[in-house]
Amino acid sequence: MSTNELGLTVIQALQQRRSIRGFEAREVPAELIEEIFTKASMAPSNCNTQPWHVNVVSGEARKKLEEQLMAGIMQGAKPQFHFKPGDMDLSGVYKERQFDCAARYYGTMGIERSDRDKRNWLMAKNWQFFGAPHAAFISMPKTMGEVNAIDIGVYLQTLMLLLVEHGLASCPQGALAAFPEPVKAITPIPEGNELIVGLSFGYEAVGEQINKVTMERAPLSDTVTFTN
Repeated sequence: MSTNELGLTVIQALQQRRSIRGFEAREVPAELIEEIFTKASMAPSNCNTQPWHVNVVSGEARKKLEEQLMAGIMQGAKPQFHFKPGDMDLSGVYKERQFDCAARYYGTMGIERSDRDKRNWLMAKNWQFFGAPHAAFISMPKTMGEVNAIDIGVYLQTLMLLLVEHGLASCPQGALAAFPEPVKAITPIPEGNELIVGLSFGYEAVGEQINKVTMERAPLSDTVTFTN
């Protein structure tokens, strides 16, 4: 029997899912994590290739990884993305949406755009997993491309909705693919795979200011065309 006690519909899970960046320290029971990731494997993929591999880091391994990531950043480590980051080469309305997202995020935290130090401080929280007790690193074969990445997105959304269903929160983070070597030193990424995205997850720290960020969606007419 499912451990879900919320009885959510799909639309309710979609409405409740938000990118949470403030977490409680308590860990999610290991059996519940395994149940959720088992269900997430039902996500569809092109030709059933299932190109994702997920490394979930918790406990002492997660603590050690945070320490190593932050040490590297403090020493001036440069990002080493294998796959093109989603915020690169944006223009037009997409760049406008990116700016709006940043303005809402920093604004909620009372940080001015001109305050580089505080912006960097907030950015660094990505590699502290925003305090979440668990981090999932998703990789796929480095020989794959954009079409295969669609499958990763489908899997990630499936996983996030399952977390909501079980009363958990998460934050998808492209930033967790920025420094792959410390991750590979902590947890065995399959040979030939590279990181594409990460996900911090756990129990939301309700009431934290950073969790009050809200985002809007474009009007349907801007993103969907119906032709009869």
